[in-house]
Amino acid sequence: MDSQVRTTLVVSSPGSSMTRPGVTGNTPQDQSNGVCLVVGANRGIGLALANALARKDSTTRLVVTHRPQRKSDELAQLERNHPGVVEPLALDVTQRDSLAQLESFMGGIEGGFDLAIHTVGLLHAGALQPEKSLAECQPENLARLFEINAIAPLMVSRALLANLERKRPFKFATLSAMVGSIGDNRRGGWYGYRASKAALNQFLRTLSRECRWRFPRATIVALHPGTTDTALSKPFQKNIDRQRLYTPGRTAERLLRVLDLVDERNSGQFINWNGEPIPW
Repeated sequence: MDSQVRTTLVVSSPGSSMTRPGVTGNTPQDQSNGVCLVVGANRGIGLALANALARKDSTTRLVVTHRPQRKSDELAQLERNHPGVVEPLALDVTQRDSLAQLESFMGGIEGGFDLAIHTVGLLHAGALQPEKSLAECQPENLARLFEINAIAPLMVSRALLANLERKRPFKFATLSAMVGSIGDNRRGGWYGYRASKAALNQFLRTLSRECRWRFPRATIVALHPGTTDTALSKPFQKNIDRQRLYTPGRTAERLLRVLDLVDERNSGQFINWNGEPIPW
């Protein structure tokens, strides 16, 4: 494991905040079934997470989603390398019918799931680019960023939680971004991406509050993966210190380490790849 990942995570309770070392957020063996899900496993961090989870002895079934008709060769190879464990599933996170199919599929898995990670995100695509000024903000681009980065993860969570038993422990994590922190916004710019990730954080925080009574053993967290060498960050890597540009494999290892450590006492937190809390 990466030695830089901390073993101290913030634990929030009503009216107080404290830290505790060595969180052991493992699902009790009598309720764990080894089922994991990675939404957006076709490439980048999602594919690296899928590879890492497929190698874990505790993983009995790994559902990996990809866009319809767009399964990558790498994901197909992962399926061949782990027959009977890795199970690709076509999913468009913006379409109701596709989300309904996800709900039905996951509802058919006896005992639910242990871990689900949503990795789908959008920063740039063709004419849609991060805005450097207010003058560059376009309503259609802002709406698209919110659709992919904030609304889609919430709708995926609704599909996943629809059939779970109330007392079933599970973890649901999404990839957020440091730039989504309002408190950490010192440079400005990137209006749409910043705001959509801030909205995602608020959605997850609100969901975690609902789950206090609906699913009291749920762990709902937003994770900042660090700057990773993927297609999403590629156009913006020129001024990044190479020591701070991480491979997808290294990022996946760190994120899974954090997810191993968190439990329901961490639900509703925004957590850095090293286990430290990030200001909202």
